[in-house]
Amino acid sequence: MRFVVVTGMSGGGKSTALRMLEDAGFYCVDNLPVSLIEKFVELIATPGGEVTKVALGLDVRANQAFADVQRVLEKLKENGYDFEILFMEANDRTLLKRYKETRRMHPLSPNGRIEDGIKKERGILNDIRMKSDYVIDTSNLLTRELKEELERIFVQNKAYNNLMITILSFGFKHGIPADADLVFDVRFLPNPFYIDELKYKTGNDKEVQDFVMGFPEAHIFIDKLTDMAEFLIPNYIKEGKYQLVIGIGCTGGKHRSVTLANKLYERMKNSGDYGVKIEHRDLGQGI
Repeated sequence: MRFVVVTGMSGGGKSTALRMLEDAGFYCVDNLPVSLIEKFVELIATPGGEVTKVALGLDVRANQAFADVQRVLEKLKENGYDFEILFMEANDRTLLKRYKETRRMHPLSPNGRIEDGIKKERGILNDIRMKSDYVIDTSNLLTRELKEELERIFVQNKAYNNLMITILSFGFKHGIPADADLVFDVRFLPNPFYIDELKYKTGNDKEVQDFVMGFPEAHIFIDKLTDMAEFLIPNYIKEGKYQLVIGIGCTGGKHRSVTLANKLYERMKNSGDYGVKIEHRDLGQGI
């Protein structure tokens, strides 16, 4: 029997993950009282039972100590029950935004500030997060991307990419992305904006790509950036980093940055050691 404990930050996507696992054939139970967890596992793990895949949702609640949950999980391990822990995460800014959009109160701060509840919850969950088999940060994940990641881990049984890399093109005139870990400026390259036949095209068009990559500096830049990424990423993974945003910016975020972000993505996308996705933040902005 495959047994997955799904936990994480309130607003991090636990309920969504459980629904997706249920669609994938898991028998899912959420918010089971701590006193019933052991009995539930004993019943569900009975030899010859029909259920072969189980997901149990556990989270922080104001009326129960999460330390009790951890003690029960440790006891299950001691008694020979094997399980995996999936921890759903998101950064504070994203969690706060989700709470405000849904007008929900944080379970640990029902009458106070949401920020205080988030901070308190992080402290409570830090230990189980460190012990988790999978940590998925949903801050920048689309629902489709989360589904693909869960299917890859729990349906296709492929290796878990414990680092998700976002290659993000942007325009400096629209602001530097607040969540970027590494920012690279490609405004040193000639700007296709000033070429009439290229002005209204983007770095997704071959004509713009050919123009940008027609300069030797563009090839030198992408070679050096790839080399730096290949050096940094294993060290980030070793230190437990689970999300990396590489920002590549030009003036408007339509030509040079898009071209070079696409080139970097092509070089990195087939690695089996980490997940990679690409976003072009400012393609929809006006000229």
